[in-house]
Amino acid sequence: MTIHEQQSEIQQEAKLFFSRFLLEWYQGQKRDLPWRRHRNPYYIWISEIMLQQTRVDTVIPYFNRFIERFPTVESLADAPEEEVLKCWEGLGYYSRARNLQHAAKQVKEQYGGQVPNDRDAVFGLKGVGPYTAGAILSIAFNRPEPAVDGNVMRVLSRYFLIEDDIAKGPTRVAMERLAAELIPEGEASHFNQALMELGALVCTPKSPRCLPCPVMEHCAARLAGCETSLPVKTKAKPPRPEER
Repeated sequence: MTIHEQQSEIQQEAKLFFSRFLLEWYQGQKRDLPWRRHRNPYYIWISEIMLQQTRVDTVIPYFNRFIERFPTVESLADAPEEEVLKCWEGLGYYSRARNLQHAAKQVKEQYGGQVPNDRDAVFGLKGVGPYTAGAILSIAFNRPEPAVDGNVMRVLSRYFLIEDDIAKGPTRVAMERLAAELIPEGEASHFNQALMELGALVCTPKSPRCLPCPVMEHCAARLAGCETSLPVKTKAKPPRPEER
């Protein structure tokens, strides 16, 4: 066996270990979040838009109030914009709410009020980027689509000792490809949520909790002693202030 073949075999073992033990950990440690109590793609979509740039604890009461007021795609599509913005008040980034309502109208008019189970259709919704599309398709429909956000890139950077700048497009594409390879057959919904959960609760930005981490045994960054220096990320320009 060549050195390249040995390295490839080790890498494959690390991938299999990661997927297996991450899923086992998630089943016992996952948080009870309101959008996880359903496989309703509309609820999952709402939660993912709200969670952009907003903490989970902040989102929970907003999510509950929002779906109580707008329980279906049609109710959101037909609501006055001011009412939607009022329900959003306090979450900030009001363009998210406007895009969400615009997309709800698309779903009502083009797909009969049912969130589509189709990659191109979901990508075509206003305000839905690669991460949100992957989250909707994988979590709601169990489609083997990657859902790669900052939490996920941090986990993958550390576990596989990836030192490429995660702020750059080619790195994100490579991360999405890697994340897709890790999804066990038939487990896309749970696996992607597990990966997000690990980044949120254990593999945190400044002080990763390596000891209780279910995949620490094969974490390349931990073994190299550089887990706190990853991921590599250049600073983005601050967002412009947004008026309602």
